[in-house]
Amino acid sequence: MTTSDYATYIAGLPKVLAGAATLLRDAEGRVLLVEPNYREGWALPGGTIESDAGETPRQAARRETLEEIGLDVEPGALLAVDWVLGTGRPPIVAYVYDGGVLDGAAFRAIRLQEAELVSWKLVDREDIPAYLLGALGRRVLAALDALAAGGGPVELEDGRRPAGR
Repeated sequence: MTTSDYATYIAGLPKVLAGAATLLRDAEGRVLLVEPNYREGWALPGGTIESDAGETPRQAARRETLEEIGLDVEPGALLAVDWVLGTGRPPIVAYVYDGGVLDGAAFRAIRLQEAELVSWKLVDREDIPAYLLGALGRRVLAALDALAAGGGPVELEDGRRPAGR
């Protein structure tokens, strides 16, 4: 296969988008959420993996957290990987990493990326579905469960464990 044949082959393959986020908590177990200005609802700090530039999911979670809230947090354990189908776009593979428990000084150091974010808040587990809609809410709850269980990351499809898992 020539180089141009290989390039044509690659260009014809199915596409998938990828994103990574960091799950940050306070001492009471509340989850830090950010409010984007470009869409409805809330999110975890995170965003698109710049795979064309060679960025890994872990690197993206760290970069996006720094860009969005001004905190340089080394991502801990991978908590969840979610395959999310959508309409009018390719599927998204979403990675969620443990960002640990932040102290008061870290929360006071938060500086929002004003071009993308309106605000941030700490949300109790039971309130997460009201802020994080659909698969995102289910994904964060599954990530919290994986963190509590300590058994490694959870595999998800649209925020739910696949049948038989």
